[in-house]
Amino acid sequence: MTFNLDTAPELAPISVGGITAYIQELLEQDGQLRQVWITGEVSSTNHHRRGLFFTLTDPQDKAAISCVAWNGQLEKLAQIPVMGEQVIVLGSIRLYPGRGQYQLTVWQSLPAGVGLLALRYRQLRGFLQAEGLFDNERKKPLPPHPQIVAVVTSASAAAWGDTQKTLGQRYPGLHVLFSPAIVQGEQAPASIIKAIERVEKDKRAEVLILARGGGATEELACFNDERVVRAIANCSIPVITGIGHQRDESLADLVADAYAHTPTAAAEQVVPELTTLYAEHQERLQGLQRAATGQIASVQNRLHRLQSRLQRLPLERQIQQQKQLIGWQKQQLVQVTQNQLQNVTLHCRFLQEKLATLDPKAVLKRGYAVLRTEKGAIARSSSELAKEQELLVQLGTGQVKVKVTEIFDK
Repeated sequence: MTFNLDTAPELAPISVGGITAYIQELLEQDGQLRQVWITGEVSSTNHHRRGLFFTLTDPQDKAAISCVAWNGQLEKLAQIPVMGEQVIVLGSIRLYPGRGQYQLTVWQSLPAGVGLLALRYRQLRGFLQAEGLFDNERKKPLPPHPQIVAVVTSASAAAWGDTQKTLGQRYPGLHVLFSPAIVQGEQAPASIIKAIERVEKDKRAEVLILARGGGATEELACFNDERVVRAIANCSIPVITGIGHQRDESLADLVADAYAHTPTAAAEQVVPELTTLYAEHQERLQGLQRAATGQIASVQNRLHRLQSRLQRLPLERQIQQQKQLIGWQKQQLVQVTQNQLQNVTLHCRFLQEKLATLDPKAVLKRGYAVLRTEKGAIARSSSELAKEQELLVQLGTGQVKVKVTEIFDK
């Protein structure tokens, strides 16, 4: 631009104060700059007697902005800016006329990235804990011997296969209801809630397993979602979580009636092992036998003592007293024996019915069959077999030998 010296006075020069005031008005009256969130890396800090002065930088764009948090606002900050950390700050743009520089007056400072997630986690955890959602008094006990178990997880996740395998090995004959859900990403919370609602609407499950394999913190964020936490808290069915992580418990773990660190561990808590049930049954039978033997021995000892006393009395009196005592003892013994026999019979009948539901042979009698190789190993997958291979089929009664002619993968 070319200036004519003859017309220079007509430009009406503005003072430094005037142009500074004009720029200050433009900045501070801009609605977007009155309340703005800015994220960046703290590159320097200076603790002044009036407050904390620091600089936020953007290494990628090589930009920087000066910031100040006055002393009256410092104690209200969720995160004090520290050099080298990423933060998110809320403030307004102000112009410092003495230096002709603009700066950000900070009202709030939050950690960025993982730090922000951790802060939100702590705040939500404290809020829900104060509400009483994590109290032990509201937790429901898991059923000792459930017959129908529901599992909420992803159909493509390893957690579903691990849970199925563990439940099948520990408790044969168990009925498992699968309610699929998305367990990662923005759609996960709503999907998990719908899966839980499906189980409740079905009304058959006695316990619900919410499972997922391991993952990074952000991948497990759905289990810290308030909507998921409240869905678990409001579920009428006992809920156990099996989320594969070794970090602090998720909010879903804290609100659940029980939790484990892996899907397999959750399945192990839900159902007892068949061998354990059988051992407990044997212990009960042995206990009943010992009790009956002890009762009979006690009665025999009393009879021996009475006989000894009767021998020292006159004959007629002995006979009379003996008749009375024998009659009384007979009534007592018959009554006690009948009561014990009735209790033992009822308990044995219950155990027989329980064992009958767990007996693999009972499954075979209903029309199912067990396929074994010639070496006796159970064939569990078509991938383990080969054409022309001879197999043994165990039926409810007897066995037959077959030969594989065709293999279907699906």
